[in-house]
Amino acid sequence: MGKKDVIYTSLDGATGESGIQVVSKRKLIQTTETTAFLKEKFSRLEAQRLEKEGKLSEVNKKLEEKKNKQILVITHFNVFMYAACFFMQSGTLPYLTKKLGADPVTFGTLQTAFSVCQLLGGPIYGRIGDVMGERFAIILAFSSTTLTYLVTGLSYNIPTLFLSRIFSVLMHVMQGSQMVATSLSTAENRAGSLAQLGFSYGLGMVVGPSLGGLCTTNFGEQSSALLSALGSLFSLILVIIFVPQINKQTKPKESNLLHLKKMSGLIVKPEVRGLLLIKTICGIPIGILQSMFAVVAMEQFGLPADQNGFLMSYIGVLTLIMQGAGVALISSRISDLNIVKVSAVTLALSYLALSLLRGLIDFLILLAPLVFSLSLINSVISSTLTKVVSTEIQGFKVYIFSYLLYTN
Repeated sequence: MGKKDVIYTSLDGATGESGIQVVSKRKLIQTTETTAFLKEKFSRLEAQRLEKEGKLSEVNKKLEEKKNKQILVITHFNVFMYAACFFMQSGTLPYLTKKLGADPVTFGTLQTAFSVCQLLGGPIYGRIGDVMGERFAIILAFSSTTLTYLVTGLSYNIPTLFLSRIFSVLMHVMQGSQMVATSLSTAENRAGSLAQLGFSYGLGMVVGPSLGGLCTTNFGEQSSALLSALGSLFSLILVIIFVPQINKQTKPKESNLLHLKKMSGLIVKPEVRGLLLIKTICGIPIGILQSMFAVVAMEQFGLPADQNGFLMSYIGVLTLIMQGAGVALISSRISDLNIVKVSAVTLALSYLALSLLRGLIDFLILLAPLVFSLSLINSVISSTLTKVVSTEIQGFKVYIFSYLLYTN
């Protein structure tokens, strides 16, 4: 075959077989040798093309993994910042309300207003996550958080303090982060991903209260809220700059922001209804204790702001231990149903023991079974909810989390 001959080869378009079609400037005598040569040449070119596509696919996969890792790292850091800022200002909030002339009843009403705002904003926020995406939802949550803490820090009377609770209607950073973790995980490792978020949250619980107590003692009651606003603003900037839009595996078929039928349909599902009942029964007593915890520490035990912060940091350490190792260790050996049963019994006995407390040491000891049991129940319920809710409406479960967290 001369070098001047121009020969083109391809697969047979009709059958897709390896038959050779030959086009030449002059008639080519199709011999066995010629056919073998063309087949070899075509196979070599096809192998090079497939190798190139495989390398491109591998590169794209590595880039996707790198992007997801970056999103998760920033998400965990922001969960830590959110928890630190939240407990930084919430632990010192009773001292601020007392400075402004509020009594414990007024403080309880303020906490109820916060819970109602969170509950009402939950379904809206969840739907925003489904329709607009996790990135937009996280940006919205941190914007709401920053405004809440800023107005709290600038409050000069009780009405202004109540006004700051209104901005918390979309302050669902933890729930938005759970949406991110759910989107970037599989059904097999989802429970572990959510537990890791709890670990980051626990770190914030350790750092935030102590830092808030020290700020209040040295710089005044409103300094903690202003520092929390600054930390939340920093997290907001991180999301805007470094977190790209997350591609959903399944996009919502409808763009209606408030789809009440879907919301009510999710709540009345048998699996979800049972989880709600369990968590409500177990959560009401601890919800009452959490809402008035700082007041109890201040009035009953006579703790100043910095020591109250250390007490809340102790709770954070217990949560950190359970979320970091306890949940994974226990869930790998005991079924979810048995975990819920044992935790519910432990909580009931712990609540009964609360009425027999004699001092701070007894309270510190009793906090261990309370925190451990609540961490187990919350992890199991969170993981189960992500499995019973379709991937198309994962954001709707934020409404359930809001109910679980704030109706108590």
